[in-house]
Amino acid sequence: MIHVGILLFNEVEVLDFAGPFEVFSITEKDAKKLCKVTLISESGQMVHARNGLKIQPNSSFDQELDLDILIIPGGYGAEEIEIKNKKLLAWIKKQKEKVKFLASVCTGAFLLAETGILDSRKATTHWMDISRLENEYPQIEVIKNTRFVDEGDVITSGGIASGINMSFHIIKKLFGIHVAEMTAKRMEYAIDI
Repeated sequence: MIHVGILLFNEVEVLDFAGPFEVFSITEKDAKKLCKVTLISESGQMVHARNGLKIQPNSSFDQELDLDILIIPGGYGAEEIEIKNKKLLAWIKKQKEKVKFLASVCTGAFLLAETGILDSRKATTHWMDISRLENEYPQIEVIKNTRFVDEGDVITSGGIASGINMSFHIIKKLFGIHVAEMTAKRMEYAIDI
């Protein structure tokens, strides 16, 4: 079973984490779940997402999780608050050495950029933040007008709903097109992968 971790923090964009959560949570083959999803915050305490949604994470940074995939969502909390959180950035960098895939949604790319993980790589983010990513991190080749950019072990996706497309892309890479299509059908989501 693939273990997927999704990072949470205050002011996280809801669909940035909820979209990938839904995709990975319901992925199955022959009535057998293929992924376990764990929501992780720095302390494990309740997180207040954008627009007041409260989420109780399953885990904290202090727990060893043995993740295969780590999803870094965006939102105001990523680009303005957590980008200054040295503990969070160090944790992401540590996880990069352990996971098979490190993926960001929307402005979660700024957290990857701040750690140096995106240096000398292609990446994308929300269309409203493309210029900022280009200007503040010139060592990244920023790709515009795309849903996601796959650099092998690091995948970045554009704004909010693009995280769902990226999640299906990862499912396709891991389990094949049939599993990705069946998961999308179950969600009644039109995919182009």
